[in-house]
Amino acid sequence: MKILVIGSGGREHALCWKLRQSARVTDLFCAPGNAGTETLGRNLPIPITDIEALARFAETEKIDFTVVGPDDALAAGIVDIFQDRGLRIFGPTKDGARFESSKAFAKHFMERHGIPTARFGEFTDSGEAHRFCQKMSYPVVIKADGLALGKGVIIAENADQAAKAIYRIMDRRQFGEAGRRIVIEEFLTGEECSLHALVDGGTYSLFPAAQDHKRALDGDQGPNTGGMGAYSPAPVLTPALQDQAREQVMEPFVRGLRADALTFKGLLYPGLMLTPTGLKVLEFNCRFGDPETQALLPRLQTDLLDALEAVTAGHLSDIKPTYTEEAAVCVVMASANYPGEYAKGKEIHGIEAAEEDPAVTVFHAGTKRIDGRLVTAGGRVLGVTALGPDIRAAREKAYAAVAKIHFEGAHYRRDIAARALKG
Repeated sequence: MKILVIGSGGREHALCWKLRQSARVTDLFCAPGNAGTETLGRNLPIPITDIEALARFAETEKIDFTVVGPDDALAAGIVDIFQDRGLRIFGPTKDGARFESSKAFAKHFMERHGIPTARFGEFTDSGEAHRFCQKMSYPVVIKADGLALGKGVIIAENADQAAKAIYRIMDRRQFGEAGRRIVIEEFLTGEECSLHALVDGGTYSLFPAAQDHKRALDGDQGPNTGGMGAYSPAPVLTPALQDQAREQVMEPFVRGLRADALTFKGLLYPGLMLTPTGLKVLEFNCRFGDPETQALLPRLQTDLLDALEAVTAGHLSDIKPTYTEEAAVCVVMASANYPGEYAKGKEIHGIEAAEEDPAVTVFHAGTKRIDGRLVTAGGRVLGVTALGPDIRAAREKAYAAVAKIHFEGAHYRRDIAARALKG
């Protein structure tokens, strides 16, 4: 089969890496890809925003199956366009992708179907938003309704910060059209955990639990990032809490799809907060997480292509995915000053040495090759993943591999998965 993967990050390298292991994959393409994906197939110089060009390529090349990585391509309707042309593709339609592309849509869905989440208000008028904040206890969370490259969430510690956030998002349009509508919700305390589930519209299949690290610095300090590392399994999501997640999140989600006559086929990624009063959903995402994917897919024993095809065909119940008992830890190596302004073009050394350990896989994110040299080309550069019999062993292997990789200004957290070892 000829496979096309859409995207250019570490998640997409991990998807390509796992799909390449399928005996049924003969040709693999990635658009636009990175220096890691080009070792597994052919990169295409087509941006993910040029859906028409991607569809033309799929038609001309007779691509058998396409897998979409990024949320913005899904929100733009890439699945609808491919399906209209008779092209098989994994991911929700534009309508289904609203669970991520509109926070207000997702919150109202959760409210209607009894999925636990934070109390919230939705606003298109900044004056009404200011008045709502006057009735709230602080801190509060203020979110641009649409996609804002992971930057559209502001935690306001007091009324002054809330007023400034509303002004920046709604009046100054700091996040463009994504801020035309905002959601303001209560601030939840607890520990976050990521749930990933394949959903074929009527049934679902859960991946093992994973936990990522959003803050740039050790001890969960510094600004939020796209993710500085992840590990799986996540001990914080105990078997009892996993059952609770099924009963309170996934079951009502699937029932809600039927009740609202909605179609959702793809990957649902609810971000959970384990609060003192029980688990609550922070938000829904409609694609594989990054860097959680780099920790989850090395544990997957089932052919990924089989599973994704089953979702698209509506036959997920025919697939029973299995996972290794080993743990996985992924440490992200980032450019200096990420998530702020960062330099590119720094030469990378040591990946081959790191991968001499068969338990280690280095997933590329912000990389490219220039005149035969591997250089940095993004904020998050590499995701160094290791498997081990338990979290401690996997963590030691991951950091041993990180120590062998070098590029100027390389920054990484030194406490990835440390919380899983406490107690």
